[in-house]
Amino acid sequence: MSTVAIIAIVVAALILVAILVSVARRAQARRQVEEAQVEAQHDDVRHHRDQAEQRRSEAALSEERARRAEAEAELNEKRAAEREQELEN
Repeated sequence: MSTVAIIAIVVAALILVAILVSVARRAQARRQVEEAQVEAQHDDVRHHRDQAEQRRSEAALSEERARRAEAEAELNEKRAAEREQELEN
């Protein structure tokens, strides 16, 4: 074989190796980006679930406060009725 043919084959092989390395790096970078996106989506889901749980806790606390306020109002009504009755007698 001539020297020119050998040099051409070596150059073509080096170009092919460079192309393969470039494709492999792009594929790895794309996989990393996809993994980061999936992790971000999971974080979003966790965030929304945490917020929902907080809202449920706040709602339960508000309901308990409303029940207590209603009980206090009824107790005050009862006391007012008793005092009123005492005043009438």
